[in-house]
Amino acid sequence: MGLEIEIGWLTLIMFGSLLALLMMGLPLAFVTGGLACVFLFILGDANALNIVPSRIFPLMTNYQLSAIPLFIFMAAMLERAGIINDMFDVIYKILGGLKGGLAAATIMASTLLAAMVGVIGAAVVTMGIIALPAMLNRGYDPKIAMGSIMAGGTLGILIPPSILAIIYAVVAEQSVGELFIGAVFPGLLLSGMYILYVVGLSYISPRLGPPIPDEERIPFAEKVQLISRMAAPILLIVIVLGVIFSGVATPVEAAGIGTFGAFIVAAIHRKLDWQTVREACLTTLKASAMVIWIMFGATIFVGLYVLEGGQQFVNDALAATGLGPWGILILMQILLVALGMFLDWVGILLLCVPIFVPIVKALGATAFGLSDPNELVLWFGVLYLVNMQMSFLSPPFGYALFYLRGVAPPEIPMGDIFKAALPFLALQIVGLVLCMVFPGIITWLPGVVYGP
Repeated sequence: MGLEIEIGWLTLIMFGSLLALLMMGLPLAFVTGGLACVFLFILGDANALNIVPSRIFPLMTNYQLSAIPLFIFMAAMLERAGIINDMFDVIYKILGGLKGGLAAATIMASTLLAAMVGVIGAAVVTMGIIALPAMLNRGYDPKIAMGSIMAGGTLGILIPPSILAIIYAVVAEQSVGELFIGAVFPGLLLSGMYILYVVGLSYISPRLGPPIPDEERIPFAEKVQLISRMAAPILLIVIVLGVIFSGVATPVEAAGIGTFGAFIVAAIHRKLDWQTVREACLTTLKASAMVIWIMFGATIFVGLYVLEGGQQFVNDALAATGLGPWGILILMQILLVALGMFLDWVGILLLCVPIFVPIVKALGATAFGLSDPNELVLWFGVLYLVNMQMSFLSPPFGYALFYLRGVAPPEIPMGDIFKAALPFLALQIVGLVLCMVFPGIITWLPGVVYGP
């Protein structure tokens, strides 16, 4: 038999060693999986290793997870087909005459992009390559320019078809379609807040976001013609999300339709060749493998912790704080924000959600003014997605900060990129608080689509 370790000490040792190894720069997937196997030997015996296949096999055979590589492939095909460049070009020419119009165009293009992509890195890097030089060349304040790219880029985690929402639904045993629909309004709310902020700031102080010169502006008829160029990709978004929201197809089937549609859109834009398909396949393989390996490692790690009594320990620890349901919910959100500064989004999901969701369910829907337990789980799920957006902008290790660093001009210091993210991080906190205080922002649309 293995060692008996008191659960408080075990929590400290397990999560302490996880943090130490991550800070040494080791990859999350292999750290969580490796540590889990080490602790299985220490705490149990050879038979305890049976937990490894019992946790991994349900993930390997989960039908819903097959939507992840399909959506990533769809995004990669659209990116290779040059859709993102075209989209920014169209919105930029339409809104360029406004003060702060280019920053607003960046956020709007990112919002549309989020509805195609569901993956953050592609949005931030691509918009950084296209939109950042365009804004800097026209005298935009670098902080407004960089902040709008990073904030817009993070919307991919929230606006459907979000990869994170699919994984969350699998882990929390929830409907992917409901999560997608619940995330629509919060995503649009945040997008709208970012646009109001950059345009409002540019009107208060026009030197921060000057409009484009008169000679670069185009007549209305040309604007209409430009919009028609975007008809194919926008129709693809409408079809993919439409079949999910109407219940005609599952998210996996919709992802299949989207992948087929991406081939057609690439063909319309005359970019469908073997090179495009090959690069899209490689991107999909790398991104999907990363996500799935992290899922394997983290699910074993958390499975062992729960088996050793970790769930009860966390329950008791939260009860001992003397906080009410709202206090516990706020504490969970603060913990997620803190973890977001250091950990990968998939890792946070797999480490926290299996422990947090049962606690939220136990608190009950009525404690938060909701009528239905299903509404409670949906509400908490979307709050989690909104919170994870913040992890991408949180210094010191926010992914969006480093994605942008890779494509920003070398003369812009890292400190400026951090400062550019802070106002948008504050807006995300406001958005999170609004979604907490007014649950209807999340629950109203799924209620209309699926009925009470």
